[in-house]
Amino acid sequence: MVWRITVRGPVAAACCVALLVVGPASVRAPILSRERSGPVWVGTWESPVATATANGCVDCTIRDVVHTSVGGRALRVRLSNAFGTAPLRVGHTTVALPAGGGTRVAPGTLRQVRFHGRASVSVAPGREAVSDPVHLRVPAAHDLFVTTYTPGYATPLSLHPIGLRRSLVVSGTDAADAVDSSLFPTVTHSGHIVSGVDVTGGGARGAVIALGDSITDGYRSTDGADHRWTDVLAARLARGPRPLAVLNAGIGGNRILIGGGSRGEPALQRLDRDVLSRPGVRTVIVLEGINDIHLAPRQSDPARITAGLAAIAARAHARGLRVVGGTLTPFAGCVYYSPSEELVRRAVNTWIRRSGTFDAVIDFDALVRDPADPRRLFPPYDSGDHLHPNDAGYAAMGNGVDLGAL
Repeated sequence: MVWRITVRGPVAAACCVALLVVGPASVRAPILSRERSGPVWVGTWESPVATATANGCVDCTIRDVVHTSVGGRALRVRLSNAFGTAPLRVGHTTVALPAGGGTRVAPGTLRQVRFHGRASVSVAPGREAVSDPVHLRVPAAHDLFVTTYTPGYATPLSLHPIGLRRSLVVSGTDAADAVDSSLFPTVTHSGHIVSGVDVTGGGARGAVIALGDSITDGYRSTDGADHRWTDVLAARLARGPRPLAVLNAGIGGNRILIGGGSRGEPALQRLDRDVLSRPGVRTVIVLEGINDIHLAPRQSDPARITAGLAAIAARAHARGLRVVGGTLTPFAGCVYYSPSEELVRRAVNTWIRRSGTFDAVIDFDALVRDPADPRRLFPPYDSGDHLHPNDAGYAAMGNGVDLGAL
């Protein structure tokens, strides 16, 4: 069998958040997922799907590597067929901890994943399946193998294009129980099928979720190193006695108003699935808008962008969530840049800072701009494309978030 992924449309992006500017804000309790006097669940990791492969893979086993933000005594797995055109049949799923961060499964950690007591599950197009609880003690800030086997006919597989992690694939066999990941011959850099992992019993008091584009997705950070700004934030939040999880709902190229292809559905459309439905969320950081400005068709009216941001905030507030707005980072020197787009960016940022729409504002613009030329990224933080930060820039963003705003 041949594994092939075709993703249509460019993966562009950027959008950002930083320093604290407080707004009025009421204190809202986190929305925790409880199964009728059962465990309280909180998301520990998320990878929102954005599109689907042009063709599926027959009898393929895919081992995705996910990275937890908080730990727990048990977990459950989310499998997505959001962009599938036919039912997705998953015949076998396992989870395991890697041994010492390597390719082998740590002894005694391989667990079978069930769905309503069964090993197999059929996920309807546009839907997501949530597994039964799996009893495995999962540490915080730790890698986790989630392995799925898709038997039978090919169907397009929903995926997250910018994985920044190596997903491993073997065709023609069920290798979900394999203890050595080096037996998987094919490597991709996209995430497949697995859209989230939840935990319970770890003492987390809720989750912060970042809704954004490629800057939240961590584009141009070091592959496999977990150097996104959300990873930096998660490490800071994990140090307390009752930590907060951090979920990354960034998709490269994503926009507030228009979607399509590998850029995913617009933020206004995917908000319910990727943000509001996630368990344990108490705070949403909104980090969107730069792609609306510089990707065709370009939005030259800042009022359209700010109206979209206001709608996102209103819907999250209606669910009892705290909403933190993020200012848009500079991009002068980028191939997309024009002086007229800079005027739109500044107008949007002024509204974010002054409108009172958000419970707090994190001024990422102030954190990463060049003091000598505020239209540009600070050179030590520039990945080279003048739009996306490098690891140092993402660290400045994650370390610049005032934890009291969350």
